[in-house]
Amino acid sequence: MKKLASLLTASALALGMSACGDLDKNPKGALTEEQVTAPEQIDQLVIASYAFLGNDHYTIPHSFWATGNLRSGDAHKGGNGPGDIFYYHALSMFTPLIPDMASYPPDFADINGNMWERFYAAISRTNAALKAVASTELTNKAQVQSELRFVRGIFYFWLKIHYKHIPYIDETVSVDEIMQISNADLTDQQLWNKIADDFEFAAANLPEEQDDVGRANKYSAQAFLAKVRLFQAYEQNEQNEVVNINTDLLNQVVSLVDSIEASGKYSLNDDFAKNFLQEFENSNESVFAIQRSIDDGTPDGKGNFAFALNGPQINMDTFYGCCGFHIPTDNLVNAFKVDLNGLPMFDAFNDELYQRNSDTVDPRLDSTVGMEGKSFKYDADLVVEASWARDANNYGTYVSMKELELPDCNCLSKNGPFTISSLNTDLIRYSDVLLWKAEALIQLGRWDEALPIINQVRQRAQDSIVRFKHTNGSPTDIAGSSDYMVGLYTSFANKDEAFRALRWERRLEFAMEGFRFFDLVRWGVAAETINGYLEVEKTRKPYLAGDPENATDDAFFVKGKHEFMPIPQEQINLSKQGKAYIQNAGY
Repeated sequence: MKKLASLLTASALALGMSACGDLDKNPKGALTEEQVTAPEQIDQLVIASYAFLGNDHYTIPHSFWATGNLRSGDAHKGGNGPGDIFYYHALSMFTPLIPDMASYPPDFADINGNMWERFYAAISRTNAALKAVASTELTNKAQVQSELRFVRGIFYFWLKIHYKHIPYIDETVSVDEIMQISNADLTDQQLWNKIADDFEFAAANLPEEQDDVGRANKYSAQAFLAKVRLFQAYEQNEQNEVVNINTDLLNQVVSLVDSIEASGKYSLNDDFAKNFLQEFENSNESVFAIQRSIDDGTPDGKGNFAFALNGPQINMDTFYGCCGFHIPTDNLVNAFKVDLNGLPMFDAFNDELYQRNSDTVDPRLDSTVGMEGKSFKYDADLVVEASWARDANNYGTYVSMKELELPDCNCLSKNGPFTISSLNTDLIRYSDVLLWKAEALIQLGRWDEALPIINQVRQRAQDSIVRFKHTNGSPTDIAGSSDYMVGLYTSFANKDEAFRALRWERRLEFAMEGFRFFDLVRWGVAAETINGYLEVEKTRKPYLAGDPENATDDAFFVKGKHEFMPIPQEQINLSKQGKAYIQNAGY
């Protein structure tokens, strides 16, 4: 329990204020309480808390490409076969996931446990800062507290969607009290309310504008509050089934998004691609983003180490050459196919593999997936080749492009074999906010009001076709571009039809951004969706069928279990010295 208690009560600066990308480096020292509570130092504590959002790594990415995409049917692990970071292979297969991943060969590494510890280390940093602020005279105390609670709320939200049952510790809890807090003390709804409290406080006390890019404002806090309330509205039982949809919470989502819209601060970029190019970051579509940087005076910078594995396995002058992870699935690529009206092929999309020379697709495909014969990141002179793949037999030859930049971008740097960029990581885009409102309206029986919102997002996708065409409308000279079409919905016959359109739109708009799995769990459709995907994908990617000769099981999602990660066994063991934690169902 000492290790657990120290994690949750360590001072913010002892956890390391330096912007370090290497998770294994130890802090060089700690400051005294008098030093950190001096008014001129308080903002440094706030900055240190924000900095933890960017203190991720390819083993604990804050983009959730691993836990959000590998488990959703949108992405294969990639890399050099199943044994290359086996934990990520386990995420794709489900059956190997156990509470003590440290005991599982070949990695013998508990990356799941590391994620738990890192998120609580971040919460510890904000709690230490909040405690310091409480004893300091400040003219803007409420605003400072709001920024800290905003960051804390993000990490608690991340813990909640991964583990469901988590211990809740704030800045008022003493070390002795921590040892008596269990992850079973609060009900599911009580825990959601605790997380919402941080964002409600932030929304009430933050200004509408901030001088510094990257700081939270009133509307980014309202956006996170809307996201929390949307997840909370789908009430679950202990078997992770959705048993009720709370209309009061959905009405809160609509009201919050109405406020964000009325602010006039945010809008959709005119081109979908601008969300994934460094030159356009912090645009009007970015509601809140992790601010990334390189060459910023710190030892390793604050680049996106989260994506260090995801570059193509091909050297492009100085950059990339490692490591071929995060590979889009055939199922995802097929989902971009459209019918003669430019609408999704809801029922038949996955019957046949996508054919570039004959299939018409939504143009967002070519901002999301790089494929043989097509341009990489809109560069006519850089065409994806099959040789870029590291293990084509297991994972295919697709490339995930949203998180990557062109090799000649001045936003790239090299860290050992890894290519790191300063491309920001958007946690919330305005299109996300709009589709939350559409979802809430559909569940409230107001699907006619949701239709123009979904069409607004689709219209932007249609407008983005110009990126792949000459200004005179003739065929593009960007290699291998597709035949594109995006149709708009004219009506929805009923709630189910509207909800199907909403779910499909979220998949296309946010493909490979780490949201998909958590959407499926929220909607209560994870088991049937993922097992349906696996049934077909096993015939295309045999690794998913397991290896009977070595007694390894095939991939299968167990309903009532795999919606959430196991509570790390080390945390269960440590908790027995105080008030014991409960393990999640099925583990």
